[in-house]
Amino acid sequence: MEITLNSGHKMPIVGLGVWRMDKEGIRDLIINSIKIGYRHLDCAADYKNEAEVGEALSEAFKTGLVKREDLFVTTKLWNSDHGHVIEACKDSLKKLQLDYLDLYLVHFPVATRHTGVGTTDSALGDDGVLDIDTTISLETTWRDMEKLVSMGLVRSIGISNYDVFLTRDCLAYSKIKPAVNQIETHPYFQRDSLVKFCQKHGICVTAHTPLGGATANAEWFGTVSCLDDPALKEVAEKYKKTVAQVVLRWGIQRNTVVIPKTSKAERLEENFKVFDFELTKEDMEVIKSMDRKYRTNQPAKFWGIDLYA
Repeated sequence: MEITLNSGHKMPIVGLGVWRMDKEGIRDLIINSIKIGYRHLDCAADYKNEAEVGEALSEAFKTGLVKREDLFVTTKLWNSDHGHVIEACKDSLKKLQLDYLDLYLVHFPVATRHTGVGTTDSALGDDGVLDIDTTISLETTWRDMEKLVSMGLVRSIGISNYDVFLTRDCLAYSKIKPAVNQIETHPYFQRDSLVKFCQKHGICVTAHTPLGGATANAEWFGTVSCLDDPALKEVAEKYKKTVAQVVLRWGIQRNTVVIPKTSKAERLEENFKVFDFELTKEDMEVIKSMDRKYRTNQPAKFWGIDLYA
């Protein structure tokens, strides 16, 4: 199942996110995911595992497991490289061992102090607050993103963690419209206005943290996951599915791309088995009523500033 982007390219609606994946286990997870049927990988320079992903992809191509043209690979520009977009993209391509990216995203709508291409540091000032570079505008960054398309390095470009205001601005100044806005969205943080705004203007929404962060975000941010919600457990029981499968199916039926992350082989398969059932309109409404406007991914913990404030 795919969504056609405004660039004309097709994006698989379920992908595998590689955030916080152990470098040692990446090879097996990616090879297994391809065998299961995944054709979409969501990476980022800041995940610091592009080289390991690249090794796994190289093996998959060489052994004939999958062809390059049958995979959709996304990676992202880190904050500290906003003034070095082309170099950063080339650095990611080299690590991933690819000639082109299917999608390249601006990871966060903020430029920070440059610390060297591909180092993806979040340098703090003497006050312990993220050292934001106020000399580079998002429009300047986007102009360089557009150059990547004309250079043939990237097929589609997009944004990530942009709100309605910043997305609107990007639509106004862009020559090549953003194909995707990747945001946190799940039953506890539905962001219906932002999702509808993007879709109305031809921007595909990708849901990162589509399961509400689960264990990973509980460990880092002390948040709770919607996967433990009694009402969701009830819906899952009705379909003889897991809560995670129901939540992913809900995301798909909102016409959002979902990119669950897992380090467990059994979860890898489970998260992909979401095409053999459909939630009723009533159950979609039940889940809609669960919205808590509850963000689980909060980098302010590391940056000393809440960029969402």
